[in-house]
Amino acid sequence: MSMKRLTRWTLVLGWLVSAAAAGAVTGDVVRGFPAPGTCSTGMAWDGKHLWVADLKTDTIYAVDPASGTVARRIPSPTYRAVGLAWDGSHLWVVCGEEEKILRLDPEDGTVTATLESPAGKPTGLAWDGQYLWLACKAGNQLHQVSPLDGTTIRSFRAPAKSSQGLAWDGRYLWVADRVSDRIYMVSPKTGDVILIFDAPAPYADGLAWDGKHLWNVDFQSDSLYCLAVNDGAPYARKSPRTQAVEFTSELRNYGPGTVKSADFYLAIPTDLPNQELLGEPQFYPAPTAILTDQWGQKVAHFRLENQPAGSILKVAMTAEARLWDTRWFIFPEKVGKLEEIPGEIREKYLVDDEKFDLNHPAIQKAVKEAVGEEKNPYWMMRKIFRHINDRMEYELSGGWNTAPTVLQRGTGSCSEYTFVFLAVCRAAGLPARYAGSITVRGDDASLDDVFHRWAEVYLPGYGWVPVDPSGGDSPSPEDQAQFVGHLANRYLITTVGGGNSQYLSWNYNGETRWTTRGECKLYTEHMGEWRPLVLAPETEHAQVDPPEGQGNGAVFEP
Repeated sequence: MSMKRLTRWTLVLGWLVSAAAAGAVTGDVVRGFPAPGTCSTGMAWDGKHLWVADLKTDTIYAVDPASGTVARRIPSPTYRAVGLAWDGSHLWVVCGEEEKILRLDPEDGTVTATLESPAGKPTGLAWDGQYLWLACKAGNQLHQVSPLDGTTIRSFRAPAKSSQGLAWDGRYLWVADRVSDRIYMVSPKTGDVILIFDAPAPYADGLAWDGKHLWNVDFQSDSLYCLAVNDGAPYARKSPRTQAVEFTSELRNYGPGTVKSADFYLAIPTDLPNQELLGEPQFYPAPTAILTDQWGQKVAHFRLENQPAGSILKVAMTAEARLWDTRWFIFPEKVGKLEEIPGEIREKYLVDDEKFDLNHPAIQKAVKEAVGEEKNPYWMMRKIFRHINDRMEYELSGGWNTAPTVLQRGTGSCSEYTFVFLAVCRAAGLPARYAGSITVRGDDASLDDVFHRWAEVYLPGYGWVPVDPSGGDSPSPEDQAQFVGHLANRYLITTVGGGNSQYLSWNYNGETRWTTRGECKLYTEHMGEWRPLVLAPETEHAQVDPPEGQGNGAVFEP
């Protein structure tokens, strides 16, 4: 074995040990071995062997999936065989150079049928029991093709920019993309991307499904990987980011009157799937009280009184957290029925509120058009997500209007998108709530004064799953799927709520209220200041200093 392969397989063994120790989740390498050649492309499964095409040797190999041993080989009928499929009795091969699909006798490689590719630059191939599926880079499309005469049955956009491998698991298409280095589970009816995970190596090519596991051949590492497809773990985390954030809420009184009372409410973050707090949040000054609203959200309350003209009132919370890129693995057929949702969830998160207006004709119409007769909660959510994104565009402007107003207007901020999504979900019988966050804006050291809010839906069997309707208006299936069941490692969720809060109102992160004596010109500001956190080996978390210039108080004189 070459040093190149030895190094790669040392890495694979490390992955296998890690997967075994942690418990395999979807996409983990279960086992693997070197490919039979150094330029392997297409893959197929015949019930006993993996078939692997190789460009360099112009050979198609039958490989034992347990040992990687080559059981037999047949000559490739074409130069540049780039995709393979097995229809139960014959192999099908994509000829990338001639843009044809060939049917082979697996005993000797004799060509028994030839089809023209429906589009240019064909690559991956799969068999769904009746039809062939073909990935074509020209037009970036996936095509369902008749094996009889090559007629295209249906087509839709590929999940990413360079689809290489295809496989069919009896219900879904799996697509490997070599540019994104990801593998996608795709609905064959709509083209919606349902699952995404990172490919095991840098040049994901052919795919095959053996009835339990997904196989991937990687062109760069010259390796075959057996991958777990397991819905036992609802989500997986990667790319931890350790950060400290100081969230400040400020009220400036430009007079001439006096601020008689000022009440500040800061939402307190907790551990969630995407975040782990490294200690209790610190507050300056000490809160007057810690409260809990009707949604279960904990809030630090500060009251300051009798502040004259010229005063700057400020309170702050500092939190240290490890933030994860978190992806949920939702298998729609495993999602329970609406009736299986716990009664307390339905009672709490199906109620109407002034921002939702569930009985408004615009909301009822959206339910009818988006959901129709759909009963599966996952597909209800996806159809509502698509319906809203087909009709709205993102626009950040002042104020948060009601869901019917926003939907009819066709533009909205992240909060307004969320209100529309929650309203349509609830009107359809699907419990939904919102999450609000302080957001890392680009660099680890950054300021956030815009913040971000999105929705969460309750899927029976999985629990609360994030859905960001304001991010899904890209035409790319991959881009859309990034906002369903996925959170990047840039969000510290401070607030989870179902509607108007007695402390935060419709806000998230923080709320400020006041009374005045005399006329006052007031200015409010909320800001999150991020900094990267390097933990000392002997400490659990770094020392947190009071905000500059604040000392032990919260009142500043200019």
